[in-house]
Amino acid sequence: MANPPFNLSDWGADKLEKDVRWKFGIPPAGNANFAWMQHMIHHLSPTGRIGLVLANGALSSQTGGEGVIRQKIVEADLVEGIIALPSQLFYSTGIPVSLWFLSRNKQQAGKVLFVDARNMGTMVTRAVRELQQDDITKIADTFEAFRNGTLEDEKGFCAVKTLQDIQAQDFILTPGRYVGIAEQEDDGEPFAEKMSRLTSELSGLFAESHRLEDEIKKQLGSIGFCIE
Repeated sequence: MANPPFNLSDWGADKLEKDVRWKFGIPPAGNANFAWMQHMIHHLSPTGRIGLVLANGALSSQTGGEGVIRQKIVEADLVEGIIALPSQLFYSTGIPVSLWFLSRNKQQAGKVLFVDARNMGTMVTRAVRELQQDDITKIADTFEAFRNGTLEDEKGFCAVKTLQDIQAQDFILTPGRYVGIAEQEDDGEPFAEKMSRLTSELSGLFAESHRLEDEIKKQLGSIGFCIE
């Protein structure tokens, strides 16, 4: 398991151009994400697995040959699962990240699990979100069901895709591309009635907005400032 520095730019690429670890391609000098990943793959045992935290850019970046490296890692059938996590999980940065699970001995060969957990978690402070035990259990159970071959896709949350499916998406691994959008429960309100209600509410909001705008202009004028 590893949580390397995200998007590290000064990692000594010029000194490691011919390194034996770069089986899938030379990582770009400006970003160490795929250097970390290939380092770990290189040292993985024949039955080993990796759990790796990376910034989301690694899922889709084409910069500096990263897209080609990602493609070759996928084609080698090393990617077991990708889990997109919500933002604000770290004290040091608010950016969203993803979990990569890589394996040399996948139980579901030729398949990859995608989980979109971006809506999970609870804000415990104004700046920090935490995954609750129920969230963690759901993600873990989903991964276990996938490995056992019993998982059913859940629209908006998880999907199992083949390498051919990923190839059709240009080897971009963003889970949202694969899991789709969760179906919304029908609230039973007829469409025409709903639109009439919503437009009426919107009209009221517009009127309130204009009233507040006039009040602000009036208050500013009273202290010598004028807005045209």
